[in-house]
Amino acid sequence: MNSIFEKIQEQIDRVIKQAFKVCGEKGVLPDIEPGEIVVEVPKERDFGDFSTNIAMQVSKQARMAPRKTAEFLLQELNLEGTYIEKVDVAGPGFINFFLQKDWLYDSVRLIQEKQENYGQIDLGKGIKVNVEFVSANPTGPLHMGNARGGALGDCLANVLKKAGYDVTKEFYINDAGNQIERFGASLEARYLQIILGADKVSFPEDGYQGNDIVEHAQNFYNENGESLMEKTPEERQQILVEYALPKNIQKIRNALESYGIVYDVWFSEKTLHESGEVKKAVDFLTEKGFTVTKEGAIWLNGEKLGLEKDEVLIRNNGVPTYMAADIAYHYNKFVTRGFDWAIDLWGADHHGHVARMKAAMEPFGIKGDNLKVVLFQLVRLYRNGELARMSKRTGKAISLEDLLEEVGKDAARFFFNLKTSGSHLDFDLDLAVTQSNDNPVFYVQYAHARICSLIRKLKEENISPRPVNEVDLTLLQQKEEIELIRKLSEYPEEIALSAKSLEPSRLTRYVMEVAACFHSFYNACRVKGENEELMMARVILVDCTRIVIKNILELISIQAPERM
Repeated sequence: MNSIFEKIQEQIDRVIKQAFKVCGEKGVLPDIEPGEIVVEVPKERDFGDFSTNIAMQVSKQARMAPRKTAEFLLQELNLEGTYIEKVDVAGPGFINFFLQKDWLYDSVRLIQEKQENYGQIDLGKGIKVNVEFVSANPTGPLHMGNARGGALGDCLANVLKKAGYDVTKEFYINDAGNQIERFGASLEARYLQIILGADKVSFPEDGYQGNDIVEHAQNFYNENGESLMEKTPEERQQILVEYALPKNIQKIRNALESYGIVYDVWFSEKTLHESGEVKKAVDFLTEKGFTVTKEGAIWLNGEKLGLEKDEVLIRNNGVPTYMAADIAYHYNKFVTRGFDWAIDLWGADHHGHVARMKAAMEPFGIKGDNLKVVLFQLVRLYRNGELARMSKRTGKAISLEDLLEEVGKDAARFFFNLKTSGSHLDFDLDLAVTQSNDNPVFYVQYAHARICSLIRKLKEENISPRPVNEVDLTLLQQKEEIELIRKLSEYPEEIALSAKSLEPSRLTRYVMEVAACFHSFYNACRVKGENEELMMARVILVDCTRIVIKNILELISIQAPERM
C-alpha cells in the first residue's frame, strides 16, 4: 500500500456501491451502476474528512432529488471493517464521511515504513512519457522564459516519475532553419569586421546583436587568423556555425545543470533533415491527401484537419518550414521511439500552434490528446519594488546564469514553481534572498533544518526514536498534532493530483502548508520535557514531517538543509 487515501477511497467506493446494490434489490432505487465514486476532502472540517457528490451524479438515473437518493444510500451503508465512524448527508445531497483517528495513525506508520519512497504511487503504470522543455534556440544565452519553463518542466517530469510513469526528459536543439542561417550570417559579419574594419562590413538587419557573437568571431580569428577569407560566404558561415554552435550548446547544458536540470536526451533538429524524416512525414501527409500545393509550395490542408487555415510545410524554394520539422519531430517521438504521451512546455505566445500540432498528428494514427502542451506565462522580475531588466553584474538583460548568481538555484526553482503555469509570475529578487519567514523557500528549508536540529539535540542526550510499532501513537490527540498528521497523509494524493493536472506547483504550495502545520505544532506542543511515551510519539511525528519535507524538496531539486 502506497497511500492511506487510496485505502480510504477504496473503502468508500466499496460501501457506496454495495449500498446502491441493496437499494436496488429493495426497490427504493432503480438498478444503478454508479461508475467511479469521486471522493474529495471538504474545505470545511465540519463536513467530515471525505465527501462524495455521487447522489448528484446519478440524479437522472435515480429519478429523484439527489438528497433523497443520498438518504436512501445512508440507510444501507455497511461500515464494518472500514475507517469510517459515521456518515451524514449535507446540502443538496453530499454524503460526508467522518473517520476514526486510526487512519491518521496508520498514515504515520506508513511514512515511517516507506521513508524516502513515501509518496511513490503507481498512477502511471509505466506509461512512456516524453517531457520536452526549454529547447531554447542555441544562438544565445537562456532568458527568463527558459528559466521558468525549465523549473516547471523539470518538476513536472520528476512528479510524473514519482507517480509511476516512465519519463524521458528531452531538450530539442533547434540547430537547423532560419535561426541558424541568421547565426551564421551574424558570425560571418563580425569575423569580417575584425579583419576589414567595422565600417567596411555591414551587419545583417536581422542579425544577432549579442556580445557572444563578437566573442565567438574573435576567438575563431585568434585561433585561425584570416583562413576563411579564401572561402565562399556559404562555406565561411558553415565553418563558423560548426565552431560556435557546439560551444553555445555546451554553455546551455552547463547553465541548466547548474539549475539542477539533467536531460536524458538532447535531440538535434538537424538529424530530422539529414535522416530524411522531414521529407518522409510530408510525403506521407501528401499521399493521404492532407496537403495542397499552392504557388509552388506544399501546404498542410487546414480545412481537412479542421483548422482555420492552411500551413506551409515546404516553401516554393524546396526548403522545409519549422512546422514540417515539428511534425516530423513528434512523429519521431510517437512512432519511431514509441512514446505513449509527449508533453511539451511552451511559452504562452505559442498557443496558436497547439491545435495545429494536435491536428497534424491525427493522419499518422496518433490521437491529439496524446500530445499534451503546457503553456506557461511570462515572468516579471522586480528589484527594490521596480521592474528589473538588467543584470546587476553585467548591466545587460538578465540571463539564467545572472539569476542563479543573484538568488541561487533553490530560490529560483521554488519561486518559478509557486504559481500555476498559466499564471503570470512576479519574481521578487529581494525577497528571494531574504532570510525570513516572508521568503517561502527559506520558510520551508528552515522547517526542515529546525527538525534536524531538534533530532540532533535529542540524540546528544541519548534520546532516539523507537521503532514506530513500539510507540503509542494514540497519545497524539492535540489539534495541532492531528492537523499535522492529516497534512502529511495528503502527500501521495498531492502527487496524484499534480500528475493528473500536469501542475507541479501544487507541491510547492503543499510543502509550504506542511511547514506551516509543523511550525504551529512546534509552538503548541513540547517534544522534550513531556512524559516519555508522549515524547516518543511526538519524536516520530517530527521525523515524519522531516521525511515528507525532504522528499518534496528533493523531488523539485531543492536542497533540504540540516543546518541554517
